[in-house]
Amino acid sequence: MTPEATLARFREYMVGPTRFMTLLSCFELGIVDALRDRPGMTAAELGDAVGVKPDAVEQLLFLLVKEGFVGYEDGRGYSLDALGGVPERDLKRALAYMNMIKVVALRQLFNLTESARTGTLVGLKELYGAEGTLYDVVAEHRDLREAWAKLMDTVTANIDPWFFGNIDMPSGAQVLDLAGNTGLGAVHTYQMKHVPGMRVTTFDLPEKETECLENFRAHGVAEHCSFIGGNVFDGIPEGFDVVLIKHFLDMFDRDAVIQILNGVHKSLPVGGQVNILVPVYPEDVTETDNHNVDFFPAFFIGCTMGQGGPQKLSTYRNWLEECGFEVTRTVTKDPAELPQDVIPVPAILSATKTA
Repeated sequence: MTPEATLARFREYMVGPTRFMTLLSCFELGIVDALRDRPGMTAAELGDAVGVKPDAVEQLLFLLVKEGFVGYEDGRGYSLDALGGVPERDLKRALAYMNMIKVVALRQLFNLTESARTGTLVGLKELYGAEGTLYDVVAEHRDLREAWAKLMDTVTANIDPWFFGNIDMPSGAQVLDLAGNTGLGAVHTYQMKHVPGMRVTTFDLPEKETECLENFRAHGVAEHCSFIGGNVFDGIPEGFDVVLIKHFLDMFDRDAVIQILNGVHKSLPVGGQVNILVPVYPEDVTETDNHNVDFFPAFFIGCTMGQGGPQKLSTYRNWLEECGFEVTRTVTKDPAELPQDVIPVPAILSATKTA
């Protein structure tokens, strides 16, 4: 890459945050909805409709016209262009990602450098006066909880059918959903991978129990699902022959991941299974169609954990083998099968405890 091309690439990074917020603001202000309801509005008419000065409407829409999201013709006003062809359900999913990035990420990332230096979420402390991780404070702060939890529930609902379609479950399986949060994963396990004699237990921090049990009752699986309170770093319950680890290992650096995997190995009988769902980086991180490397390092270090981030599939395989597991299957979701607005590219690693 020439120096000129390098500087041009820098320019793309410079305008990234402003492009992001200009697009999102046009949705938040109601400009896009107004144009969907009544194409051909002028800046003045849009300003009246959404309560914004026409000058500001015009300024914000310059970018959307440039990108082809919105069209403009002299004398005929503005109308939806490319945005008009996107199904509303897909826009809602994309906007859920954007809202989460705005609320959870943008403000905290101002302090990314110090978060990386200290291994703590400096932005979280500056903004909310809170110590610890994002997951420690979402229950106390509605804006964080609504932005993060809504998207996470959507991600779980979309990816679980693929996950359960690619793992095996023995008859009579006693399943432990490790760090299973409020039980949605256990519900999906029973509903999507039900085998005779199966019982599914959510293992997470004790304060998750009430909501977890309520979810079991609401989904009609209370007789088949249960909850155990605890911390994975203090020990993992025994008596299970299948352990599920979903959306969890990527939250930690290597030493903590090894500690978790060693704990799972200790808890399982010989022949016990572990099935892991994680976002992964491509083996060649210069691939341009995989955006995990664009997003997750800053998101985990600066916004959620102060550490962690996905790894390459080969790295997770090596760590499993180091902890005494034999990897029996790996599968990575084809990025072409994911909606084009979705960032994570997930993978599954299935492994068995050896003697």
